[in-house]
Amino acid sequence: MNAPLRKVAIAVMVLFGLLFANLNYVQFYKGDYYRNHKLNNRVLVQEYQRQRGNIHVDRDAVATSKDTSGELRFTRGYPKGEEYAHVVGYKSIRYGEAGIEAEYDSTLSGEDPRLFVRRVTDILTGRQPVGGDVVLTLSGKAQREAYKQLKGRKGAVVALDPTTGAVLAAVSTPSYDPNPLASHRSKEAEDAWKRYQTSPDRVMLNRALNENYPPGSTFKTVVAAAALKDGRTPDTRIPAGSSYKPPQTTRTITNAHPSICPESEVTLAEALRESCNTGFAQLGVELGADKIKSMARDFGFEDDELEIPLHVGASQTGVMGDPPSLAQSCIGQRDVKMTPLQGAMIAAAAANDGTIAKPHLVEEVRGPDLVGTLETAKEGEQYRKPLSPQAAADLRGMMVKVVQSGTGTAAQIDGAEVGGKTGTAQNAEDAGDHGWFIGFASKDNAKVAIAVFLERAGQGGSNEATGIGGTVMKTILDERG
Repeated sequence: MNAPLRKVAIAVMVLFGLLFANLNYVQFYKGDYYRNHKLNNRVLVQEYQRQRGNIHVDRDAVATSKDTSGELRFTRGYPKGEEYAHVVGYKSIRYGEAGIEAEYDSTLSGEDPRLFVRRVTDILTGRQPVGGDVVLTLSGKAQREAYKQLKGRKGAVVALDPTTGAVLAAVSTPSYDPNPLASHRSKEAEDAWKRYQTSPDRVMLNRALNENYPPGSTFKTVVAAAALKDGRTPDTRIPAGSSYKPPQTTRTITNAHPSICPESEVTLAEALRESCNTGFAQLGVELGADKIKSMARDFGFEDDELEIPLHVGASQTGVMGDPPSLAQSCIGQRDVKMTPLQGAMIAAAAANDGTIAKPHLVEEVRGPDLVGTLETAKEGEQYRKPLSPQAAADLRGMMVKVVQSGTGTAAQIDGAEVGGKTGTAQNAEDAGDHGWFIGFASKDNAKVAIAVFLERAGQGGSNEATGIGGTVMKTILDERG
């Protein structure tokens, strides 16, 4: 064989070798990847041939599968639409999954290893394969009432069982309808996605869990807790007055109204009841940034790993490097930011003897048609213990006075002990103050903790938030009483 033919033969052999190696790479090393890829139509058809499991609230399905008799046989449906969108999420051919639909995708789709026996049984009996079911902790009545109260506003409501950590309500508004996203008609899903993504109201933003805001005077509960931990009592007198100029600045901190704690000194309990800016600004400077930040972290601030199982955004204390920034931070301004869930957790600690039970949204994971339990929530699992029982009792008593005769009277509930803290927070855009209420209520053996946030609610926003908090807490107490 002459030299040119020999070179051609070698080149052909090398190319065949590369082709063989690539074929083996695709078949053996990348085989599972391509076989299970979402863009593989055979995988898509197979996935939608199986009936997806339901998501339940109070045994009512809030996410279901409907038989279309088409090539993609089952389509997802959301009977409660916007009311549960930010918790349940969506299952979309084009845009994947979100919310509980994403977190429990393997269970709902039937691919969960814990459903292996069921899958084998389905094959042997010829039974239609069905995915597992997920049961949420939410109260249908509380969720409905919270959504009703918030409709037409920007805001959020989060309610917790302080003892178990169960999330009883989690509503964010404005919301969106997940049904079009689940449509098998690509144009319908695409139009809805574009509409939601470009909405100036940011309808897909979960304000309850994923966004943090200046907490305003609700943060005074954290400062009060730090003072109690440092040895002060509700009767300890602290500096107050009509105005306060922190060291190293010419800017003055004043109270919301001249009638609020004009005295040079007030008790810690009275400062919280009246929401005294000058008192808490001076108290915070006296305690120091380390103690304030430490107390906030004990409540859950700065934690960017909390999952319930939906991921929760971290609340932040920001920079408190000098007396002016520390003073502003201690009245819930400056760089302090808080999620509504964090606000509910602060109230829950006061209601639960100083312990925060880990928040959770899923009560049970069950087999198809709610048969057989695969997973049960760990109720009452400790997340944080920021306060001793005595300090928690002191904070609880001070918050009760806020509702009895202070800024939180709109949250009163007949026959129940109710405590709380209101908050009005300026925002960077200067487009109307945010309104806040965090609180708790107990009646007989029932307890609830809550946070209500109204975005850019303007004057009177905190009073509106307080009224909403009282209404939703009453709904829960009535249901559990």
